[in-house]
Amino acid sequence: MKKLEELLNLPTLDEPAPETEQVFDQSQLVTLRETDTLLEKIDNALPQVNDLDTSDTELDDLSDLAKDKFNDLMDLGMNVEPRFSGVIFETAGQLLGHAITAKTAKLDKKLRMVQLQLSKAKLDQSLAAQAKKDGANSDVSAPEIEGKATVVDRNTLLKSVLDDLKKNKQG
Repeated sequence: MKKLEELLNLPTLDEPAPETEQVFDQSQLVTLRETDTLLEKIDNALPQVNDLDTSDTELDDLSDLAKDKFNDLMDLGMNVEPRFSGVIFETAGQLLGHAITAKTAKLDKKLRMVQLQLSKAKLDQSLAAQAKKDGANSDVSAPEIEGKATVVDRNTLLKSVLDDLKKNKQG
């Protein structure tokens, strides 16, 4: 049977947790500041994509219009002779297909934007890691990641996890 320390890859209670310290010299800080200003200039120089929200509302409007006309044609198809209703129902189906296509295009655009943002973040992280590996002499600065951290010991962590499990079983 393995010990908990081995399973979770934690230091034993006898071993103190390793502490890491980052020390930057003045030249590295100056380089980072220069890089930040350079990146800001590049971002400002790139053309901005405008009217993203406008295209969303246009696609929503087209989808709503197609759905409304679909409902109108369905009502009409129910009130005409059966020999004429086939063409009306076919046209209504095409309108519903257009409504679905408009909604799908809107979702695809949003997913592409998220994918591009994730790709950019991944590239920034890999460039920052490479710069750090190379000694931070490159023109790339690591983007800051905002977060919150708390240092706790193993027993407090396990107690917190068990309390959360108990709350989930009760709720």
